[in-house]
Amino acid sequence: MSLSPDEEFETQTSAPRSGEALDDGRALVPVHVARTAGDHSDEGVSLAGGNLANIQPVETALPAPDPAWNGWDVLRLTCLTIAALFVGVFAALLVARVGIYPHRGLGEIARIPLVIVAGQSLAYLLILGYMYFLVTRERRRPDFLAAIHWNWPTRSVLAACLLGGAVLSVALQILAHFLPIPKELPIDSFFQTPAEAWALSILSITLAPLMEELFFRGFLYPVLARSLGLPVAVFLTALGFAALHGMQLMFSWGPVLVIFLVGMVLTLVRAKTNSVASGVLIHMAYNGTITAAMFAATDGFRHLEKLNQ
Repeated sequence: MSLSPDEEFETQTSAPRSGEALDDGRALVPVHVARTAGDHSDEGVSLAGGNLANIQPVETALPAPDPAWNGWDVLRLTCLTIAALFVGVFAALLVARVGIYPHRGLGEIARIPLVIVAGQSLAYLLILGYMYFLVTRERRRPDFLAAIHWNWPTRSVLAACLLGGAVLSVALQILAHFLPIPKELPIDSFFQTPAEAWALSILSITLAPLMEELFFRGFLYPVLARSLGLPVAVFLTALGFAALHGMQLMFSWGPVLVIFLVGMVLTLVRAKTNSVASGVLIHMAYNGTITAAMFAATDGFRHLEKLNQ
């Protein structure tokens, strides 16, 4: 049975073409693509034959967004991080009050650096758990490390990261000598006893760089880069990184500038290498170099008064 010219025109214009999206979001693919490799039958449906009714829509897999999270997720992560710090420090205060300092008030215990370090470490672990939940459960990316672009570097790049972090630390410490640096900073209170110095030093080369890199270079930077472009993303990520440390540095522009430059380097490394792990290694080496210099200058943290000389 042949179609009239009007019917033939209506059929051609109303039927979806191969690759066009349907109303339900699916797409049609040619029959020779949709058939499985194991089907060797000569029977089939040909587009040229006009039997379009037998064509079945095939769901096409859309590429997953990268990153899988968005700005609202990062904002929620930021709020939960602040809340976790309060919870972690308060939990540490209660434990210290009950088990270690039963005759001291909470206000007095809150000024003990070891308690603060313990609470901060607990908060970091809580946030790390939520980061994993956000990626693998909420955003359905089962490979957490791949989703955040962890990308562990090769042996040669690993060595370059460690060396680069040490060189960066020395270079910026030299720069700091030409900047107005206050003689006393809030962070100095964490170096009153050897135990406190050890606790903060261990935190500064383990959990602190890991969590800071995961948040700033793993979660924040890719969202900013996708929305605002590379230059703005690098600047804003470094600015946020400097603001995080501002309270410890009394927001004095000299030391804050140094931290901002560190953030710029770390974010550029993330952009260049596509590796969060590389930034973690550089960050650890940077903090480790400062820690090693303090350790040597104070005779193994036994003479911390030398830090103020």
